[in-house]
Amino acid sequence: MKAKLAGILVTALFVAMPFVKAQDSGKSEMKSAGTEVKDAAKKTEQATKKVASTADKDTEKGAKEAATETKKGVKVATEETKKGAEKTEGAVKKGANKVGGAMKSDDKSKDTKPADTPKQ
Repeated sequence: MKAKLAGILVTALFVAMPFVKAQDSGKSEMKSAGTEVKDAAKKTEQATKKVASTADKDTEKGAKEAATETKKGVKVATEETKKGAEKTEGAVKKGANKVGGAMKSDDKSKDTKPADTPKQ
């Protein structure tokens, strides 16, 4: 009878052991909903900070590049404008001399009267 009772006890122990083991392992892995939300919020916050700092650095770098390119463009535009002004100045002087010379030599324009236009 003792052997039979010992066998039943050992069998019951072996049958109950997986249930006990399953309950213990679940407790360490399972977290409450509040803890999971807090952990997710921390991870999201960290990821957001990383993205924000990266975006800040990229924006600053882009602004510097844009400023440099703008300065270059302004410099080139200024040089081209000066060249164009110099060419235009010479052309205007030539044109003014031609018009002024034509007016001096054209005495007929002083003697003639403007044509009368009929009034309607």
